[in-house]
Amino acid sequence: MTVQLQSLLDEALETWTFTRDGVIQEVETIPADRFDWRPAPGFRTVAELVRHIIESALMAAGELTRPDGDFQRVPFPEFIREYASGVAAVVGKDALLALLRSSHREVEQRFRDAGELAVLQYIRRFDGVRGTRLAWLWHAVDHESYHRGQLALIVRTLGKVPALTRMIHGES
Repeated sequence: MTVQLQSLLDEALETWTFTRDGVIQEVETIPADRFDWRPAPGFRTVAELVRHIIESALMAAGELTRPDGDFQRVPFPEFIREYASGVAAVVGKDALLALLRSSHREVEQRFRDAGELAVLQYIRRFDGVRGTRLAWLWHAVDHESYHRGQLALIVRTLGKVPALTRMIHGES
């Protein structure tokens, strides 16, 4: 049996891909006519949640792979304008699914171009504390996983079985 050793960056990106694939599967389960639905007051609509996932990933990848990255460099809305300005205009299930796929390829390429040594360097976090870029890459994966859970709850609320549950039970 051959074991292929992966770098720390490879492991993190593999996990993010698994998470993003899960997000995509949950979004695919939600009917197109429910994308403007808001599960509760103060909750994002399905479309707003998907756009937030995309924007946050692009912002995180942009700043984490920037040589002079610093999460206190500009206010959060300016990060979104810098790295994900066109996302807010994307509407419709098919367009959002396409952007979930293409933006993840872009995010992964940014990290691969930067390389593992770059993600082992320090960055100033949103709270002002210095931490490794790799730790904040994991934070981005965790953030997306959190929203994947929200999407799964939306799927349940709509009377459907979440994709991860179907996978665990061997269902398609």
